[in-house]
Amino acid sequence: MSVPGNINTAPPPSSFDDDPDFYEESRWNKLRRRIVEEPLIPLGCALTCWALYEATRSIRTGDKERTNRMFRRRIYAQGFTLAAMFVGSIYWEGDRKKRKEFSGLVDEKKKKEKHEAWIRELEIRDQEEEELRRVRDRVREGQAKAREKVVEKAEGTAKQVNEKANEVNEKAKGVASEAVKAKDKAVEKVQESVRSSLEDSERRGPILSAAADLWQGRR
Repeated sequence: MSVPGNINTAPPPSSFDDDPDFYEESRWNKLRRRIVEEPLIPLGCALTCWALYEATRSIRTGDKERTNRMFRRRIYAQGFTLAAMFVGSIYWEGDRKKRKEFSGLVDEKKKKEKHEAWIRELEIRDQEEEELRRVRDRVREGQAKAREKVVEKAEGTAKQVNEKANEVNEKAKGVASEAVKAKDKAVEKVQESVRSSLEDSERRGPILSAAADLWQGRR
């Protein structure tokens, strides 16, 4: 299984690739084991190589007798090696069959263990991906709740601002109406004062009004 957006793209499994228990016997280990089991074969090969080397040296020096002797020794060494291989194959035949059967069982067991290990690792990866999915879901839920809180807070702030604006508008309307009333009162007072002045001037007569005007002009 894979989760969308998962960053884990490694090919499963990978934890057992470096484990030597999951692989067959190496060539070097096999060669070393065969040398220990049949030491006469490498000895015969070494003698053959030594005889050929000495024959080559004797050919260069021109010693024909030593050359013939070395060639005969090379034939003996080769025969000894073949005999060792034949005897060793007969001697180790039963053991090799048992080893082959044992190797087959071991390989089958290792394959089974490796398969089970792969399954365990896949299960662990599935659990990790499920945990990541739950974490992502929790994060998304937290983000959604945070957005809802921010929206609610913004709506509350906007409502308060609207209420304050309405209050200010009401106060402004009240102040405007009071200003209009005050203006009307001032106009009425001015009209009353003008009216009273006219009435006084009419009662005092033209002489008194002229004197009053002269007096006011002097002031």
